[in-house]
Amino acid sequence: MKTPREAHPAPHPRNARSRPVKPERPRIALALAGGGPLGAIYEIGALCALADSLEGLDLNHCDHYIGVSAGGFIVAGLANGMTPRQLCEAFIEDRQGADHFDPAWLLKPAWAEFGSRLQRLPGLLGSALWAWGVQGKDFTNAFERLGAALPTGLLDNEGIHQQIERLFSQPGRTNDFRRLRARLTLVATQLDTGEAAPFGKAGWDHVPISRAIQASAALPGLFPPVEIDGQHYVDGALKKTLHATVALDEGAGLLLCLNPLVPFRAHAVGEQTDHIPSLVEGGFPAVMSQTFRSMIHSRLELGMKNYERLYPGSDIVLIEPDQRDAKLFTANTFSYRQRREIAEHAYQQTRKMLRERQVELTPKLARHGVTLNTAALTNADLHLVKEPSVPAQTAMGRQLHATLDDLQRQLGTPALGR
Repeated sequence: MKTPREAHPAPHPRNARSRPVKPERPRIALALAGGGPLGAIYEIGALCALADSLEGLDLNHCDHYIGVSAGGFIVAGLANGMTPRQLCEAFIEDRQGADHFDPAWLLKPAWAEFGSRLQRLPGLLGSALWAWGVQGKDFTNAFERLGAALPTGLLDNEGIHQQIERLFSQPGRTNDFRRLRARLTLVATQLDTGEAAPFGKAGWDHVPISRAIQASAALPGLFPPVEIDGQHYVDGALKKTLHATVALDEGAGLLLCLNPLVPFRAHAVGEQTDHIPSLVEGGFPAVMSQTFRSMIHSRLELGMKNYERLYPGSDIVLIEPDQRDAKLFTANTFSYRQRREIAEHAYQQTRKMLRERQVELTPKLARHGVTLNTAALTNADLHLVKEPSVPAQTAMGRQLHATLDDLQRQLGTPALGR
């Protein structure tokens, strides 16, 4: 996707002076992996659980934030002063307002990309016919060049930049890496070299945060590559899952990592999960989802082992879903009702994980002045979202939600053989 070179944003009104002085040695870092809308919902729920359960840690005052793909949107919000609860209201709650960000905006077809590729078709077809009919090349080889007429992405990702730019233009926020109090690194992959592009680091920080998020989330095949300063960028997860070394190399003492996508154990039955006998019953989407999850998770496991070996002075905590959790694997992230259910589920499952790992986590966190709030972890009345009161909904609204939920159950249940 071709976009003009971004002009340097004007200084943020809150910061009249030059670039703020940043800590020489970051102490606490937060790294979030990608995972699309589902990943963002899980991470918001998990972060809200951490905010309610950890004392001595302010998620808006970490020293370094690292984000890949959807995780980039979340950490950029935190670095901009948005609390996990505010992110929940903006991304999950169906409330109209200045902070509203609806994942359904991502479903707009990439018409500009389609048109650009279609314009190339006559020339490519003529070239293929010439190579086959005149030059005598093999038919298959001659017509392979028609592949250049296929779009590089199906959905338009320009809305990601536009909506996040609007979100970070609100008072007290900034779309400029250089105006942030803390370090923020958003990682994409440079398409022509395959190398990581750490937007936010020196030499990369002139790019608007919103454009860096768009580039980091440009999953090949789904979204077109993003052009920035004459180079094209795609999803940062192509290179690494977390890119946590960005913070560890700068001396982070405590690194909290959130990874929303794990391979699903279909034959295992966990607490509050559904038993799915075989993923093949879900067809192509289920098979591809499991394949993608398995690939990125195996790479993450290897990376975590290397982190522990190469950075023995740093404490690293990885938070991710239970691999037996069918609710997260089968979720429909474009359903408003289910988005709220997933966020609440992630919130409660993260609290459960903290209780189960309390013995392991307590000494790690204590070394950095962070403690587990036992009272909060055992409080059964704590929730992330609440169902809207019945009087607040119109009769038509209640009927619409019920109809959509029934339709979703009818379409989703047979597909996975439940």
